[in-house]
Amino acid sequence: MDTAILIKLGLSGGLGAVIGLERELKRKPVGLKTSIVISIISCLLTIVSVESVYFYHKDANVNITMDPLRLAAQIVSGIGFLGAGVILHRANDSISGLTTAAMIWGAAGIGIVVGAGFYAAALAGVIMILLAVEILPLILRLAGPSRLREKILYIKLRTASHHHVQDIIRAVEQENISVKRIHILYDEKNHTHLLELTAGVYFKRRTTEVYYTLSEIPHIQFVDVESA
Repeated sequence: MDTAILIKLGLSGGLGAVIGLERELKRKPVGLKTSIVISIISCLLTIVSVESVYFYHKDANVNITMDPLRLAAQIVSGIGFLGAGVILHRANDSISGLTTAAMIWGAAGIGIVVGAGFYAAALAGVIMILLAVEILPLILRLAGPSRLREKILYIKLRTASHHHVQDIIRAVEQENISVKRIHILYDEKNHTHLLELTAGVYFKRRTTEVYYTLSEIPHIQFVDVESA
């Protein structure tokens, strides 16, 4: 096997590992192994796509017109099916997995770029991806608008009477919890009222501390707090 091909596959696998490690550290569905496989196979298919053009043009008497990146074009569209599998629509109407899906697409793109021979561009791409995913959010949280320094919590509260609903919401907001969305349900089985809140709190505030605070509010029978 050509040494250049091995270098491309090795570099592609290494850059894919960097992307996958970032997802792995955050306990996301697509981690180290998946990203490495995506990058290497994307690189390999790109190599085959490019090299096959020269391979089939060895016979000067045969005129063959081929697109050197025809397989790479199919990778870009085909990887969308894998990315769609990690996007989740939760019961609270929130969407999760978009960043992971984008990272899958990015890992495939890095493999294509390396396979095409643009090593410097691939390295720069991975660095910029990590800066965008890891460093930029930290900068925005420290120096950006106040809304960007919030983390989202999904809160469920249960109370016995509808007369307490407004008082509970007011008490929640007094605890430096910004209520973004309110959904109120009546539980006929238990004859109670369920409040589903989408709320924002300071990003350094512990979820457990929010739970303890809500548990102390009068007339609340049940508390469930989930971080985004």
